[in-house]
Amino acid sequence: MQRQGDRIGLTTVYRSLQALLEDNRVDVIRKDDGEALYRLCGVAHHHHLVCKSCGDTVEIEGGAIEKWAKTIASEHGFRDVGHTAELFGICSKC
Repeated sequence: MQRQGDRIGLTTVYRSLQALLEDNRVDVIRKDDGEALYRLCGVAHHHHLVCKSCGDTVEIEGGAIEKWAKTIASEHGFRDVGHTAELFGICSKC
């Protein structure tokens, strides 16, 4: 927008990011220092491998994690449980 000469406030940026998050078009992770990182994401439930060096992210299936979460929730009498999983390491490029 700025390249087109439009002015945009930071509040508009954060409102837009929040709307994209609510529509499941992006997701957010928080760094150890609290900074929010937004990334374009698929709509189906999935998990991520994240490179600690360059930040490259790969969407992965999490069959074993899904089964574990369901089992733990059931053992403790919970229902309608959601979860997220982020696996961190160093990618092959780094």
